[in-house]
Amino acid sequence: MNKDNPEIEDELRSEYDLKSLRVRKLGAERKSFAGVTVRLEPDVAEMFPSAEAVNEALRFLMRVMKENQLSTASQANISLEQPD
Repeated sequence: MNKDNPEIEDELRSEYDLKSLRVRKLGAERKSFAGVTVRLEPDVAEMFPSAEAVNEALRFLMRVMKENQLSTASQANISLEQPD
């Protein structure tokens, strides 16, 4: 639909309501998620009084996951190196 020429006939079917769509920025324009609001479910929000608490918990989870991956990889290497 061209906003410059309102007389152009719209070829979209009436059941295609595009008014609720949002434009997503892709590529170089979207470098970070700064300023994005994340909504927590009420049961999760009860456990975290602030954004700092959420970030701290997520960083802890990231560390645990990374350590687990390293531990799993080293266990796999040890089992491959040991003869049966």
